[in-house]
Amino acid sequence: MSTPSPAALPIRRLTPRDLTACADLSENRGWPREEHKWSLLLAAGTGYGIDDPDGGLVTACVVTEYGPRERPDLGAIGMVLVAERYARQGIGRRLMRHVVAEMGTTPLTLHATPSGRPLYEELGFKVTGRAEMVRGHFVPGGVESEVFTRPATAEDLTAVLRLDEEIFGVDRTHMITRLPAFSDQLRVAEENGRIIGYASAWPNMDNHVVGPLIARDTETAKALIASLAAHTDRPLRTDIDVRHEELLSWLKDHGLVSIAFNSVMTYGISELPGDWARRFAPLTVAAG
Repeated sequence: MSTPSPAALPIRRLTPRDLTACADLSENRGWPREEHKWSLLLAAGTGYGIDDPDGGLVTACVVTEYGPRERPDLGAIGMVLVAERYARQGIGRRLMRHVVAEMGTTPLTLHATPSGRPLYEELGFKVTGRAEMVRGHFVPGGVESEVFTRPATAEDLTAVLRLDEEIFGVDRTHMITRLPAFSDQLRVAEENGRIIGYASAWPNMDNHVVGPLIARDTETAKALIASLAAHTDRPLRTDIDVRHEELLSWLKDHGLVSIAFNSVMTYGISELPGDWARRFAPLTVAAG
């Protein structure tokens, strides 16, 4: 019996039960398995994929929606993968067309690698920004920050959610409330009893990824990163909006090095909502 053509295989919704298959697909394409991240995305977002008749997945991606459930304000697309044996057969294009159609009038965003960007441009996505990935062991030093930081508590959640919505531009309560369990560290910056920023560090292979990083200004962002670094022995990794030149220079002065650049792309809107000047890094490039 012949194997069905990939074009004839149905696209279906993924669930948390597909975690292992998604991790296997990542590994198949030379990515880390990232089961911890996949588990968050499959729980908080909507996965789409095609089953391989021989087992596993042909392709997969996840969309995380923000704002009202009935009429989302924004959808973030991430983890777009096609198995090696099905590469260069139009599978990724078909999956993305399906996702865009499913999302209807909901504005979309994604972080595109240089190799993925042409496909997204073909589908109508526009480049609206860039992010630089930096990684390394943070080396402390210099003038000690006057910004006060501390571990977040349950009592901080309401203030964190309010600040996040103000700066991110749309409500992402269903994602931020998962941070205490998802992250190894969640810290806030405080001034006169008022929270002026927050950041988390979550485990990803041998790194701690810093994100989200939301802060009143660059000095607050620096203090949050330094405080996270002081409580881990792992290398830090984060994706910083390239417009935050001062923060990027500071990170490189403290031991992190540039790894890659991704294009921030949007569909249906000319730019992302919120205040980019206080939004320094996404939770993950897969979810904004």
